[in-house]
Amino acid sequence: MSVEPTAASSVAHVLTAALPYIQRYQGKTIVIKYGGNAMTDERLKASFARDVVLMKAVGIRPIVVHGGGPQIGQLLERIGKESRFVEGMRVTDAETMDVVEMVLGGLVNKEIVNLINANGGRAIGLTGKDGPLILARKLTLSPRDPAATAPEIIDLGHVGEVAKVNRQVLDFFGNGDFVPVIAPIGVGEDGASYNINADLVAGKIAEVMQAEKLMLLTNTPGLLSQQGELLTGITPKRVRELIADGTIHGGMLPKIGSALDAVDNGVRRAHIIDGRVEHAVLLELFTDEGVGTLIE
Repeated sequence: MSVEPTAASSVAHVLTAALPYIQRYQGKTIVIKYGGNAMTDERLKASFARDVVLMKAVGIRPIVVHGGGPQIGQLLERIGKESRFVEGMRVTDAETMDVVEMVLGGLVNKEIVNLINANGGRAIGLTGKDGPLILARKLTLSPRDPAATAPEIIDLGHVGEVAKVNRQVLDFFGNGDFVPVIAPIGVGEDGASYNINADLVAGKIAEVMQAEKLMLLTNTPGLLSQQGELLTGITPKRVRELIADGTIHGGMLPKIGSALDAVDNGVRRAHIIDGRVEHAVLLELFTDEGVGTLIE
């Protein structure tokens, strides 16, 4: 006589299936870049917070780096200031930088901290200026234009790149049983503030911490081919080919560049995952199927 599985036995099955992954990642650092729909949809916000709390509870060491582009854009629009982007980077003058610090370092950061704490975690909010955690240098871009006879340097204003990450700050809070939640604002040697792409910050932090995984949440299923098919289990060499043929472009470039650099510099795996899926982080960590693109 067969017995129908109960809800309790289904839960037990899920837990036992997840056990090997929990054992594998216990004590390991996982850096998560949190952004997109997962930051604005109430259901997804709650599921992300619970995912982070559960990771910490089973002995994994999560570090959260968040974006906030839509929130910055909304406030700039309200004050009548136009947003402009070059290769996925926001051009940031002094006035825009003030808005970035208010939104990222204040409103968004504290909302995420509060959300994790409300779900039973112990989160601590930081910007790169705290510690200081992130030393930045000014970023300039040369556009990818093969027809150009001379390189034109594009000044993005208060946009920076990561010069150095102070690991001691992250170790201090991680060893103290806190979940660091980091806004991607760096400080230059002259004390100036810099807006840094959150994907790039997450990648550099993953490198410095020699993380087991870098997970980048997106608003797409992952990295897609020109035919719209999900690509996964791909090598850095294949990724560079996709950049060269234009498959990877626009706002995906900083994301994929961060993933490539991380894998090239000691991070075991990088994942670009669909943040629109409830519990996307746990699905990627604790199941064979996952919910996005794996680069290793």
